[in-house]
Amino acid sequence: MASMLKKAVALLVLLLVLAAVAGGWAWTRYQRFADAPAVPPLAEGAQAPVLQVARGDGFNTVLRKLRQAGVGAGHPLEWRLLARQMDAAGRIKAGEYALEPGLSPRQLLQRLRDGRVIHYRVTLVEGWNFRQVRAALAAADPLLHETADMDDAAIMAALGKPGQHPEGRFLPETYLYQRGDSDLDILRRAYQAMERELESAWAARASDVPLRSAEEALILASIVEKETGQAHERPQIAGVFARRLKLGMLLQTDPTVIYGMGAAYNGNIRKSDLTTDTPYNTYTRAGLPPTPIAMPGRDALRAAVNPAPGNALYFVSRNDGSHVFSATYAEHNAAVDCYQRRRNCPAGARQAATEDAQ
Repeated sequence: MASMLKKAVALLVLLLVLAAVAGGWAWTRYQRFADAPAVPPLAEGAQAPVLQVARGDGFNTVLRKLRQAGVGAGHPLEWRLLARQMDAAGRIKAGEYALEPGLSPRQLLQRLRDGRVIHYRVTLVEGWNFRQVRAALAAADPLLHETADMDDAAIMAALGKPGQHPEGRFLPETYLYQRGDSDLDILRRAYQAMERELESAWAARASDVPLRSAEEALILASIVEKETGQAHERPQIAGVFARRLKLGMLLQTDPTVIYGMGAAYNGNIRKSDLTTDTPYNTYTRAGLPPTPIAMPGRDALRAAVNPAPGNALYFVSRNDGSHVFSATYAEHNAAVDCYQRRRNCPAGARQAATEDAQ
């Protein structure tokens, strides 16, 4: 009896030892699986494979897609155990994921759980008009193009702003998006960003700025944006227009005339264009035009509501992006003669005008 008991104890000890060894081996294998590279190296010139997780994909479907994309590491049970350990199994986000070489199962699941999807970029440039914005969005890939068959009015209605003119309503900057996003998503974000920036700028306006509303600030900022060749001049240019508004002078700014010409503008502005009346011709109509003429950036918004002090009422281009500012019409005519007609330049300006022409 004692002999049989000893044998039973010995067998039990042996089984426990074997179980411990097996458990240790399994744990070591599991740890090696979790942190070893799961995505194989790329062949020369090849691009990293992409995992597309659709809404509604279960964990088994995601595992199958990983296998199809070349991730062959581990047993499904190991993936499930790791996902449970990381609280990832039921929290995988839909989207497009880059399977970069060397990623471990743990890193992959962390990306899937945290929604670290591939992002694309589209840039809306300061000074663009809405036609240019639409063209940039239409060329963006893989952005969904929901607005392709919409006119401008339909787009604004889709954004919840029916009847509003679209010009200048979208903040120029670089926007990130992911596969499945649409051009309407970008426009909605850009519209909201402009609303925030305009509200912030208007709240910080100078007490004597000759503008009655944030809407007028947006219009003036769009003109400042189009007239500016060098960023540091925005407040000076805004100052010229602010003083003209205070004095009741015509703004006489070419970009508004060009905008009013629409498709008739062929790259040149003639004297007859300056005298042809449109709602945007600031040579024939006093005050601001009825809408913005382009997208102003943050700096143009701030300049419009905080123009630089001074006495200049005129400016003319030096043809290098900068301008000469003048307080009187006689000074302005002299600057035009020098920098536009290339004649009668003062000694100090003659060399600069000649260099600009070269």
